[in-house]
Amino acid sequence: MRVFLAGASGVIGVRLIPLLVRDGHEVAGMTRSPGKAAALRELGAEPVVCDVFDAGALAQAVVAFGPELVMHQLTDLPDQAGQIPEFAARNNRIRTEGTRNLLAAAAQAGATRFLAQSIAWTPPSGGEAVAEHERLVLAAGGVVIRYGIFYGPGTYSGSDRVPPPPRIQVDEAARRTVALLTAPSGVVVVTEDQ
Repeated sequence: MRVFLAGASGVIGVRLIPLLVRDGHEVAGMTRSPGKAAALRELGAEPVVCDVFDAGALAQAVVAFGPELVMHQLTDLPDQAGQIPEFAARNNRIRTEGTRNLLAAAAQAGATRFLAQSIAWTPPSGGEAVAEHERLVLAAGGVVIRYGIFYGPGTYSGSDRVPPPPRIQVDEAARRTVALLTAPSGVVVVTEDQ
């Protein structure tokens, strides 16, 4: 399957690429950071440098790759957990405008599958953006993946701290995501107790 992975350089994206490639999928890995393209190539993806908010360039990039499946793993989060409130508006924009742009690009490319990252808890702010994000994905016949809080190397929790539920070890989250490539439209919860 040809998979266009938006958010490929993120904490779960970098884990998904090798799993997808190992299973024989061809992967385009999108990042907005030119400096991350080489690392995506090393993981086995065809790097695509594009900003999800540039709808024209995004559509062109997705159509050029010709995916069967588009996966939305985009977030706009800081490196430090304490700064999350400062990034709330930016992350909410990814969930709304970014999702609309990615869905439109997927439709233009003729992709028949769409999977999107969401969360398995109610955020202190931005709940409306999460709900809108999920509504858009489901209305397009996609799959919403409600992940628990990631922990493990490269996450806010790191390797030595386990967050409270709902949670999921990030490598396990990636493995369970690959199993959802052919899941029917709906909401799937990916947490340790599911």
